[in-house]
Amino acid sequence: MILSALVLVAATVSVSKPIQAAPLRVGIAGLVHGHVGGFLNNALRRKDIEIVGIAEPNTAVAERYQKQYKLPASLFYSSYSEMMDKSKPEAVLAYTNTFDHKEIVEECAARKIHVMMEKPLAISNAHGKAIAEAGKRSGIHILVNYETTWYPNNGLIQKLAIDGKTLGKIRKVTVRDGHQGPKEINVQAEFLDWLTDAKRNGAGALYDFGCYGANLTTWLMNNERPISVMALTQTFKPEIYKSVDDDAIIVLEYPGAQATIMASWNWPYGRKDWEIYGEHGSIITTGSGPIKYRIRQSAEETITPDQPSPTNGDPISYLIAVIRGNLKPTGTSSLENNLIVTEILDAARTSAKTGKRVMLPH
Repeated sequence: MILSALVLVAATVSVSKPIQAAPLRVGIAGLVHGHVGGFLNNALRRKDIEIVGIAEPNTAVAERYQKQYKLPASLFYSSYSEMMDKSKPEAVLAYTNTFDHKEIVEECAARKIHVMMEKPLAISNAHGKAIAEAGKRSGIHILVNYETTWYPNNGLIQKLAIDGKTLGKIRKVTVRDGHQGPKEINVQAEFLDWLTDAKRNGAGALYDFGCYGANLTTWLMNNERPISVMALTQTFKPEIYKSVDDDAIIVLEYPGAQATIMASWNWPYGRKDWEIYGEHGSIITTGSGPIKYRIRQSAEETITPDQPSPTNGDPISYLIAVIRGNLKPTGTSSLENNLIVTEILDAARTSAKTGKRVMLPH
């Protein structure tokens, strides 16, 4: 009888199913950032995430998204605080203008709700520090989403240039990001409205695309802050962009290295690519595709990257892994990296205005 009972228990254990984690409850703060469409297209097809509330003060914008995605009216709120209090999300995804990031994080911190916002972290170093302080007080995770974070070739760059140090010491970095211009590529009217407002965007192309280069370079340099920042901004199309720059170059000085970031709304086509040169070799990437890799006088190789791990392949999976405690936030999405990015962008804006190199305090 005892043996029969043990067999019965073993059989019962063997057929039991693992407990599935409940979907992550998320709220959306704002719908005026054009990247929200990509999030909705992804989230509404998944079972590991549940949208419990959406806050958008602009009624016309809210109604447009409700109809486009066939969302129930009960999900929508006119204020961020009401959405958080009534829908009780575990995390909030911010798709507001950049100026409002500070308000969103402070509202979330007061309720111990985690936050992921679209790049960049903040419109100024002061806002960035306030965001970090709010997160520290409440113990919430604060993450920043960049399209380039999820590129498969980042794994190769990590292996060859950062961990393995195959390239030797990094000497030169060049990052190019941008497109023909937000108006030229027909972004949504509400998106264009704040992108071309220096107060809500921080600047023009300098902030919109300069953040990518600052983010990637900071990651490559293991979160080392540059010694100095120089920048030049111009407006090639003043008839379209009356109050913000549409072209920017940022030069970062490191001990024994330099980085050049080219951010523009004047490229003839969209681009997100970068070049890394070390003592022994180079890595050149174009978009999310293969890398070109060369060591010394050897022939250039083209290497196709492996697909990233499930938790590093897209922002939703990453957010879930971090909040569930399965992943520590590091790298390009981390607050540590993005505080440095904000400091770089703030200094670049000052340099462009004054025509002088800005030394960062150490």
